[in-house]
Amino acid sequence: MRNLHEYKIGITWKGSIDVSKNYRYDKTYELEFENKPNIVGSADATFHGDKDLYNPEEMLLSALASCYMMSFFYLCSKQKIKIDSYYDSPVGFLKVNPNGSGQFEKVMLQPVIKTSCKDTVLLYELFSKAEDYCFIARSCNFIIKHNPIIN
Repeated sequence: MRNLHEYKIGITWKGSIDVSKNYRYDKTYELEFENKPNIVGSADATFHGDKDLYNPEEMLLSALASCYMMSFFYLCSKQKIKIDSYYDSPVGFLKVNPNGSGQFEKVMLQPVIKTSCKDTVLLYELFSKAEDYCFIARSCNFIIKHNPIIN
């Protein structure tokens, strides 16, 4: 029997439509989470959204980078390795097709990891292995590269 977990959110469109401008939609929405603050988002400004709000592409990068980090921490904990600090600045590359559709083609994770562990070979192996444990990475259909700096 599989161990299946269920996740739920609410999403409400908060925008409007301007029929005088060829049915241009305001793409503002609000994400609702049980017992957590809501998040207001929009399309990326490139796609006629609000540049001051979170967009789905940023949230996908956030989900991937944070899940990958937690998977790495899980593997480190099994080896009793203490991580002192971790900072990542992931970059995603989105291709827009001529018909207006698109997809992420690649994401580059670039964490800077500080630890007193001297076995850098093991740390690089654990970071690479984290992709096999990261729920989000395992669900993506694009290339995920990583270039950790461990010191």
